[in-house]
Amino acid sequence: MNDSTISCLPQMTDIWEKTLDWKPSPQQQELFQRLYGLILEGNRQLNLTRITDPEDFWEKHLWDSLRGIKFLISVNEDERREEGKEITIIDLGTGAGFPGIPVAIAVKNCTVNLVDSTKKKITFINSILPQLNLNNLKATTCRAEEIGRQRQHREAYDIALIRAVASASACAEYALPLLKQGGLAVVYRGSLTDEETINMENAVEQLGGIIESIEKFNTPISNSDRHCLYLRKVANTPAKFPRAVGVPAQRPL
Repeated sequence: MNDSTISCLPQMTDIWEKTLDWKPSPQQQELFQRLYGLILEGNRQLNLTRITDPEDFWEKHLWDSLRGIKFLISVNEDERREEGKEITIIDLGTGAGFPGIPVAIAVKNCTVNLVDSTKKKITFINSILPQLNLNNLKATTCRAEEIGRQRQHREAYDIALIRAVASASACAEYALPLLKQGGLAVVYRGSLTDEETINMENAVEQLGGIIESIEKFNTPISNSDRHCLYLRKVANTPAKFPRAVGVPAQRPL
């Protein structure tokens, strides 16, 4: 598949500015387009995503990914760079690279570790990274429960991103052990019930965190319900977490 056969992504400059107080540079827009083409090409061999229409891809993969880290991209990036802050981010259950790849494109002073348990998906991501020419990304094949127990990753990240992976409580158990004290987990959800919120409050407390905020909003084109849960790490996570592979999903805290 060559570039001439790939539809152009909509630029949506007004929506970027209105909803995120940010807009991509021409270079970032070009990278989003290149990523779209690479995903479409990879989809011919792998089941990467059902979202292939350009407008759907823009909203459900690009905009949705960056809405969760609005607090990062709407801040003046030059000021952060002057302060010498590099943000370490881990994306758990990244799939075809979302939200981590758009985040790495939008936030230049960060490093992002894309983690997924499916080797074929990580192999695909590794195959496209050179074509995106992003040196702030790496990809790792691992289960979330396992990487959370590895010394080089436990309590090593400023931000953990987790999108559409499991229940909110399980997501908290996957993410919080990986964060430094003071770090932030961003849990991307569609719907969120009161019961889920209550269960997550209990889980987060056991894991050394607090629910800092829950944001409810709608996507800008299809008006779909979305939630982002922001969990702050305020104390060390007990060594017994995360529990063994499969347990957080089967028996949420």
